[in-house]
Amino acid sequence: MVLTAEDRRLLQASVAKLGCRLEDIGADALNRLFLAYPQTKIYFSHFNLSPGSKDIVHQGEKVGTALDSALKNLDDIRGPLSQLSDLHAYNLRVDPGNFELLSKCIHVSLATDLRNEYTASTFLAWDKFLEQVADILCENCR
Repeated sequence: MVLTAEDRRLLQASVAKLGCRLEDIGADALNRLFLAYPQTKIYFSHFNLSPGSKDIVHQGEKVGTALDSALKNLDDIRGPLSQLSDLHAYNLRVDPGNFELLSKCIHVSLATDLRNEYTASTFLAWDKFLEQVADILCENCR
């Protein structure tokens, strides 16, 4: 899906309105992912997966940093995500379906933080963006 100028504006506006950093959204989304989809814990068996643990916060920082890099490079999202794509495909061998599950959890985290600011239009802009991110991260998994 192509991001329109309005999508880009909504993404940037919602990031500016967040009362926290994208790293915090990443950690919150991971907490939700592991609670709602416990099968995803398989890739993190060596982590303390308790909500708010140092491992969750650290991994959330990685998620948030990747999202931030992609948001800053909307004309070339693939560029900043190419190394992550390779890592997830060749080293970690992540099930591509997990990216869709994480995207759902990111939506919930964004909606929780943005509340009324997370309108239908903002949701759709994020959905397009997260779909692009997920597609790039799992393109080498096939």
